[in-house]
Formats: sequence, C-alpha cells, structure tokens
Amino acid sequence: MNHPVTPGLTDAWKAVGVARPHESAELHVLGQATYTDDIPELQGTLHAALGLSAKAHAKIVALDLAPVLACPGVVAAYTASDIPGTNDCGPIIHDDPIFAMGEVLYVGQPIFIVVADTHTNARRAARKAVVTYEELPAILTPQQAKAANSYVLPPLRLQRGDAQAAFERAPHVVKGELFVGGQEQFYLEGQIAYAIPKENRGMLVQCSTQHPSEMQHVVAHALGLHSHHVTVECRRMGGGFGGKESQSALWAAAAAIAATLTKRPVKLRADRDDDMMVTGKRHCFWYEYEVGHDDAGRIVAARVDMTLRAGYSADLSGPVATRAVCHFDNAYYLSDVDIRAGCGKTNTQSNTAFRGFGGPQGAIAIEYVIDEIARNLGRDALDIRRLNFYGKTERNETPYRQVIVDNVIDELTTELERSSEYRARRAAIAAFNATSPVLKKGLALTPVKFGIAFNVTHLNQAGALVHVYVDGSVLVNHGGTEMGQGINTKVMQVVAHELGVDMRHVRASATDTSKVANTSATAASTGADLNGKAAQDAARQIRERLAAYAVKQYGGDVAAVRFLADVVHVNGHEVPFPELVQKAYLARVQLWSDGFYATPGLHWDPKTMTGHPFSYYAYGAAVSEVVVDTLTGEWKLLRADALYDAGASLNPAIDIGQVEGAFIQGTGWLTTEQLWWNDAGKLMTHAPSTYKIPGISDCPEDFRVRLFDNRNVEDSIHRSKATGEPPLLLPFSVFFAIRDAISSVGEHRVNPPLNAPATSEEILKAIDAVQAASAHSGTVPDSSDARQAAAPENSGTVPEKSA
Repeated sequence: MNHPVTPGLTDAWKAVGVARPHESAELHVLGQATYTDDIPELQGTLHAALGLSAKAHAKIVALDLAPVLACPGVVAAYTASDIPGTNDCGPIIHDDPIFAMGEVLYVGQPIFIVVADTHTNARRAARKAVVTYEELPAILTPQQAKAANSYVLPPLRLQRGDAQAAFERAPHVVKGELFVGGQEQFYLEGQIAYAIPKENRGMLVQCSTQHPSEMQHVVAHALGLHSHHVTVECRRMGGGFGGKESQSALWAAAAAIAATLTKRPVKLRADRDDDMMVTGKRHCFWYEYEVGHDDAGRIVAARVDMTLRAGYSADLSGPVATRAVCHFDNAYYLSDVDIRAGCGKTNTQSNTAFRGFGGPQGAIAIEYVIDEIARNLGRDALDIRRLNFYGKTERNETPYRQVIVDNVIDELTTELERSSEYRARRAAIAAFNATSPVLKKGLALTPVKFGIAFNVTHLNQAGALVHVYVDGSVLVNHGGTEMGQGINTKVMQVVAHELGVDMRHVRASATDTSKVANTSATAASTGADLNGKAAQDAARQIRERLAAYAVKQYGGDVAAVRFLADVVHVNGHEVPFPELVQKAYLARVQLWSDGFYATPGLHWDPKTMTGHPFSYYAYGAAVSEVVVDTLTGEWKLLRADALYDAGASLNPAIDIGQVEGAFIQGTGWLTTEQLWWNDAGKLMTHAPSTYKIPGISDCPEDFRVRLFDNRNVEDSIHRSKATGEPPLLLPFSVFFAIRDAISSVGEHRVNPPLNAPATSEEILKAIDAVQAASAHSGTVPDSSDARQAAAPENSGTVPEKSA
C-alpha cells in the first residue's frame, strides 16, 4: 500500500547520537543474560581444573599424578606430553607454554589438567599432585630485572632532538625515581571455556574472550588442526578490561585439549583465587626520570627510563611498552627527548593488556614531573600544565612525529576549570589547611590526550554481516565482543540509523568465528570505531539495493530515497520498511550483505619509533578534591569533576557510564589495588579478602561527569570518539590531589615521594618524609631531601609487608 508523503518531513529522526539503554540491560537486571557458565551443559560434560606450580622458578625433577587419578570422580589427567599439537599459547612470541614442561617460571604456572565428573572434584584432585622441585634463583621486581639485564624483548628507545645538549642548556633539572604498581583486571566473570567436540575433528569452544579469532588459532595449533576445524563463540563477557584479550587462550586451549583426548565436552572454569594466581595483570612500572625546564616551568629536555614487570613471557608487553613510550608526552609538547622502555623478565605472572594498555603508565610519569616542577617554582600545577600544552599550529608534533590536527585540550581544560570553580576551591582549600592540623585537603586538575588505534597497523580492520529478513527485522553480527561496554548497542544503533528503522527491529548475535573471520581483538578502544564502520558498510549496501528497487517501483531518483522511522520515502510515496522488504524479496533482491572497514592513514616504523600510529586523539580533564587524615593515612574523595571528549557521541548514556566506570577503576589502580608478592614469589593478594577494589563507598558523593561538545575531525563512525580506555587516565587527578594534600604538611615546599598505589601506608610514609625533610632544612627543602628521608622503604620498590 502506498501512503502520501508526510507534510513537513525533516531529518530530525535519528538512531545515533541519542541515549539508549544497553541492549542487554533488562537481561542483566533480571539475571537472564547468558554467560558461558550459564550455557546448558551437554550430557556427558566433564569439568576440569589446573594443577599449578608452587615455586617461582624451579626444575621439575618428578611429577607423580597417581594421587590425582585416585581421587573421587577423576576421569583423566594430562600434561604437556599429551598435547596433540603445539604446547604454546603466546600471542606474539612463542614463549608461553600451555603446560609447563621441565621447568616452572612462576608460582601459579599450570603444569597439568585434571578432568573429573564435577568442578569440585576436579579442583580437589588438582591439589593432590606430588611435585619434586629443584629450586632456581628467581627475579621478582623490575629493578631486579634491570640489574640482571633480564628482558623478554629487546629494550625500546625513542629519541627526538638532542636531549643531552638541551639538558646542558636547561636552567633547572628535576630528577628522581617513581614506582607505579600493577592492577588485577578483576572482571566479575572469571576465565572460563567450554569445549565441545564435533564431527570430523571439529571443535566448538564457547569462552569468555575479547579475541575469538586468536582463540581459534591457539586451539587449532594446540590440537594440530586447521583453523576451519575450530569455531569459537562468545555472546558476552562479564567484564574483560584486557585480561581476556590474550590470556583467555590458556583456558580455551586447555579445555579443548582435554575435550579432544576424552572425546567429551569439557568445561574449565577458574575460581577467583586460581584466576588471580595464573593470569597476568596491568604491568607495574619503575621509572628513572630527569627533566630540564626553564625559569617559567616550560620543559626543554626530558629523559626517562621505564622498566616494566613483564613477567615470565612476552605476551603483549612489547605493544604495551610501545604505547607507554608514545604516551609519555600526554598533553605536552616535548622538544628534546630520550625515552626508553625495557620489558623486564620476572618470575611472576606474565603481565598483559589492561584498559589503557600502557598509556596510563606512560602518561603518569610526565604528570608526576610537572607536579614537581610546579612545587619547586611555587606555582599552581595547572599553570605549568597549560604552559606545556601542545599548540594548534606550532609545538604540535609528538616525539614520534605525528602531527596533532585535532587539539582541543586548552579549550576543554578552560571549560572544566570554570565549571569546577577550580581557582576558588584552591583558595578555600588553602584556608582550610591553614587551620586544620590533622585533616588536610588537596586539589588537582589533570588533562588527558590518548591516541586511538592499535599500534600494530594491520589490526585496525573489522568485518560485519547484516541480514534483513522478510518481515523487516534485522540481524547484525560483527567481530567485536561485548564485555558490558555497549559495543552491540552502538553497532545496532548504527545499523538502525543506516536502514532507517527503530532499534527494536535490530538484534545482535553472538560473536562467532564461523560468521566473521580473522577479527581483531576488541581492544585499544577501537571496538565501536572499527565494527561500527564495518556494520555501517554492510547496512549501506542493503539500503542502496532497496533504494534502487524502490525507484524501479515508484520512480524518482535513487539519491533522493530516504529511510526514516521505519518508512521509506520515495518519489512522493511513503512505504513501510517491512512492506518494501517483502516486495524486494519477491523481486530477488539480495537482503543481506557483508561489510568491511580498515582505518586509513596509519603507519608505524618500530625501528625508528616514528610514524602515524593513531587515527585521532581523545581528550579529557578531571578535577578531584580529597581530604587526608595525616595521622592514619586514610583519605576520602570528596568531589570529582570530569569533562571528556567523546566527539559526536553515538550514545551519551553509555559513554558517560564508560567515563564514570573508568574513573573509579583508575582510582582503584592508583590508590587501593596493591599487588604484593612475598619473598618466595607467591602473589599474596589473590582474592577479594586481600585485594581491595573500589566499592560504592569509595565513589565521591559529588561526581560530575559531562561530555565535551565536539565533533571528530577524522571520519570516524558518525564523527564519534572512543570512550573505553582514555577516561582511565582522568583519576590521575585523584592521585595528585592526595599528593597535594600531603604537600601541605610541609607548606608545599617539599615534593612528597609518593608511589602508587597511594595506600594509607604509602601516604604515611610520604607524610613522614615531608616532615623529616622540612625539619632537616631550615629553608626550602627540595624533593631530594624527602627522597632521602623516605629511603630505603620508599625508593620505588614493591612495599615490604609481612605475610
């Protein structure tokens, strides 16, 4: 049926750029969302557990599994010698065995897998193995790794200009050390894989992973098969944060090996303790820095040597170190630099991706230095930050030679400074501190510039499938994975907008390697950018076919056909979308399409550490106010203001939620989430009882998050910008507000030697150091006085505790 054109029709209708609830929000609230462990188990399913090393570094002299096999319900136990294919799950370098063979390299390394009738029986049996070890020397900290020249990869170095000559000209030099700890991803859903043997050597693996294609490759290699034998599927994850990018491979491969050997479905689900003992975390960093500046506080030379705790294997440490090097500048122009990064090999878990992927670790070092410069000069740190900001037409090239064309950091900071009443609150805090001997307040404003793209160029590609069914409903499948961040919601919005239909007519299906092949990980904040573009490409092809058919039926110009609000407008007619689809099907018009996208203009030379690695930059800034109890080291975040550049946001509700979540997660990293290994190399903070993630009481009562009014200069999906990782740098402001409060103890004349996480113990150490340095010097003490007062406990090493 034809309908007359609606008078005054406009383009006001849109499916993108509007707040929409998460596509699974109702399922989440009702407890009906299906995660891997919720999938109904097939008859005959077995359950597996891993047998783990008890030594940080040792030879395996003997392994007796007889006690394991004698346990109730046990069906079998397998070691490296039973693997049908390759004993390796390393994502880049093949240095990461699925099961240790002959030697163990950290406490918690898997040695074997046991399969039993129940999860509990498998776990109990796994602890019965008798392992005889010959212990070897272990390296546990990045400082030890550097001293021993122990690296998993050759060190990186980026140079621009002549840093040495610039230092010789510099009127002032700030020099010191800093230690910033790692962070456990602590996804709510732990690592899990369910492997189901199929006919003709096929294997279906349903697992919680950010990278189904890599799981497909690892499983195929472990089983000695081709990729087409293996299908990996993931409907959703209960969080990932990078911890399921490469390290879900061990679990997928181990489950698939056991399923192949037993010829029965096998589920391998890690309990929280095992998960934390086995898997890698955010890399901790140890910095040795030296920065020259002029009398005004402008940086003229910078040298930094960053040593990462990589763990026992390379994993993703190389790319993490590269991103750290490329984010040392943060929002500041650095003319002459010498930036080094070494991936220290240690006998600890192999560290891996974590939200920010080295970017936060790179950027916090320069923020620490600027904080010191400001205090040394008696200036507000915000003024020193502004002085060093990148310019728009000059001082706008990064150390790695990418010219910045989208710089909005100055106007964004100006807006936040005004809306947060920064200057007035700074004065009010000074007045408060002057009359408060025990409780001290601190305030800090920190900026963010974060590059968006994989820094390995070929990974910046994505594919998608869009099906339009005869009833007008739409199904989209893409290579991205949903981990709660809303990628499916955004991609559904993009497809709905392209086809001019309401969101309720669009559905996203599980990520599946048999549907979209050779996908990149959902990481580097590129999920919506890449997969949104690919899905848009697929939907556009269908729309163009439908438009061409509509013109054949109703006349007019293809370019004038419009798809809006479930109606197709063509040559004066309004045709309901389902009606046009039905007619097009009868006319044998193809109603499905694949789409593909590759980010243009990217290139990187790893030898010279130069190029154009990022498609664009996301910007942001935050102001945090804290109060610190100088007697106990306790503190509280009173208020946080965050302004974030999401470009032309695809979904403001989801993006604001991402900023809020990243802010709290980053606050945890920098303040409470302390990883601690004992002298034997065992991770002692391996459960919620000993590892402190932020709770609702740690959120500020006054939490103001807004999106900056901007539009991406690059042709991103609807000119939006990523919101996954960059906001995690916003809580730098919390860390430096704490440092500001501590500094007030010495009347802001001493740079507090504060390492991260800034636990109550670290805060007390820094307060003691400031007080000691102030007492030691009758005039104006500098940071070296405080460093000396804090040594040796606070010299950038892992804080010592008792077990």
